[in-house]
Amino acid sequence: MSTVVTLVLDLGNVLVPWHPERAFEGLVPDEDVRRFLEDVDFPELNRSLDAGRDWADARHELSAMGPWYADMLDLYLANFPRTLAGEVPGMARLVRELHDVGLRLLGLTNWSAATFHHAVPAAPAIGLLEAVVVSGQEGIIKPDPRIFALVVDRFGLMPASTLFVDDSSVNVAAAHAAGLPAVVFTDAGRLRADLRARGVPVAAA
Repeated sequence: MSTVVTLVLDLGNVLVPWHPERAFEGLVPDEDVRRFLEDVDFPELNRSLDAGRDWADARHELSAMGPWYADMLDLYLANFPRTLAGEVPGMARLVRELHDVGLRLLGLTNWSAATFHHAVPAAPAIGLLEAVVVSGQEGIIKPDPRIFALVVDRFGLMPASTLFVDDSSVNVAAAHAAGLPAVVFTDAGRLRADLRARGVPVAAA
């Protein structure tokens, strides 16, 4: 008998690969892309956008560094679909199997509200999820414990029968601290094995 009733999946690099530098490929020299990403501390900038920061506010801040930086942010936003490189190998098949056996499937992602509409076109398996909690829409970002509590409360989850999957060990640790069983995602085969070990009726890899 399965110990998992609900699976809560991260999206970026779990269901859909994300490579921000691809927004600039063929448009900006690689060395300029590296300079932009480093100068603006892109991981922190992206995190603020995922947390609900307005893009116009971010653009205004970068424009103080120089017009080029604001132009690069505009280019990134305009070409955001290019950063989503298809689907993570094996995950679309696994999600379809889980959907077919009746496992409840939800998403919990750190993602800007302004770009989230690109998710399903890039990785149609995301459309099989019952719902996705998007940090940029909620104004709360993983690993903040409040976002895990939000998911549990909004969907009436029983934590003991829920499994959270994320490629970030920090987020997995935060989920554990919030009372949710969780595993670090490495690849579809490993997740499939983890689910089978918990009694979920999916095929072996």
